[in-house]
Amino acid sequence: MFAQKKVLLEVKMPKEVLKPIRAMEQVFSSIWAQAFDPADWWEKWVEGKQLDSVQLEIISLGGVPHFYIRCSDGRRNAIESSIYSQYADAEISIVDDYVKYVPRDVPNKDWDLWGTDYQLDKSDVFPIKTYGKFFEEKEAAKEEKRIDPLSTLLEGMGKLGPGEQLWVQIEISPITSTGSEAEGAYDFVSEGRKVADKLAKRPGKPQQRPIIEQAVDVLVTGKPVEEEKKEESLIPVEMKLTPGERDIVAAVEEKVSKRCFKTYIRFIYLAKRDVYFGGAKGIPFGFFNQFSTENLNTLRPWPRTITKIKRYPILDLIRGRRVFVRKRGIFFRYVRRFSPLFPRNPRKGVFILNTEELATIFHFPGRTAAPAPFVPRVEAKRGEAPPGLPTE
Repeated sequence: MFAQKKVLLEVKMPKEVLKPIRAMEQVFSSIWAQAFDPADWWEKWVEGKQLDSVQLEIISLGGVPHFYIRCSDGRRNAIESSIYSQYADAEISIVDDYVKYVPRDVPNKDWDLWGTDYQLDKSDVFPIKTYGKFFEEKEAAKEEKRIDPLSTLLEGMGKLGPGEQLWVQIEISPITSTGSEAEGAYDFVSEGRKVADKLAKRPGKPQQRPIIEQAVDVLVTGKPVEEEKKEESLIPVEMKLTPGERDIVAAVEEKVSKRCFKTYIRFIYLAKRDVYFGGAKGIPFGFFNQFSTENLNTLRPWPRTITKIKRYPILDLIRGRRVFVRKRGIFFRYVRRFSPLFPRNPRKGVFILNTEELATIFHFPGRTAAPAPFVPRVEAKRGEAPPGLPTE
């Protein structure tokens, strides 16, 4: 069996991050290239190899946020290099998995939780709101003028107290638009072009009528087959679109032009029962709601995994048991880093996000954009050894 040892890397941000969020997009592009390693037939059917995945996790432990990246040990150096290439003053270290310090049988008499997986409201080819929309109109390039969506999450995480934890997990696996499904392929480019062409009302390829159908028409009507005449407009189709329609078409085409990942997103709020506060789930709800737009796409909780059950007259007697099973299930899948419906349907609940969308959700904000004082940061820059230092 092909086994890959996993390591958990904690990334401590430098005191000042003056690079734009676009720098994180370059990190994800590099991770895509490093992690995309499809299995051949021997590795797939004999060794059981699968496409490698990376988990991006933002965690609050008792009010202290942490940034983690979980990856294969063999890809650790490459992923660290990708981060250092854009954030040279960051500090990356291997740490123990934080999930080990919580009982495995949550919920229990001492701990309770609330969680959900997320899904896209529309087709994968429609993008969510990305970092370019969070800038102020003037002097957007300056870090202090940036409206950072992560500040909402970090500020909320800092309000949690002892015994409370908030876990946000984003798993990404590289995907390409060419090749077979076993090689991690999904032709999202063609799908995006179809959607864009339909929105833009672009004419499709003319369909040729079957020869037999044409022959029958000649025998019945006695008239030769004539080519259908199409009226051509002097105004291009794109010029007939409203500004909003043009924006949607451009956004779809922009999304499928970049590297993409198969993704699932979930969060869990868990705490000891004596300090458990159900309203804390509003912190990640508010965070993910920022990326929603009415005309493009929306990240919303997935009813099939949310730890809240609708009331039905007949099933209400076992409602408590059903809620317990959902809580235990989402906790198990989070700890094991499994997809939302594993093992019944491991592909369900997984959607496509590109590098720009991922960089918007997961990046390293500066102190001015996210001034939370409780976020661990590297206070001193790493310096090189002075020249002439003796080595023996």
